[in-house]
Amino acid sequence: MRSRYSAHVRNLTGYLLDTWHARTRPAQLEPHPPGLRWLGLEVRGHWVQDAGHATVEFVARSKLGGRAARLHETSRFVREEGRWYYVDGDLR
Repeated sequence: MRSRYSAHVRNLTGYLLDTWHARTRPAQLEPHPPGLRWLGLEVRGHWVQDAGHATVEFVARSKLGGRAARLHETSRFVREEGRWYYVDGDLR
């Protein structure tokens, strides 16, 4: 989760796509709008269902054009061949 947040901060869409599970990955991602600033990540909890499945709840804060925003999501991850992939998430 932290590496994906860092990729958002650095606008590394290729990394985001590489860490997104092929079953749910979009064909492409648009770069973040100019002026978007990421302000922080708070991981509120993580739960391991088994060796190949986990869930992470987080809040990511950002600011664009003087307006603050927060993304509160519970994300699902799957582990394949030793690597974790983002599957999907529920906004809160």
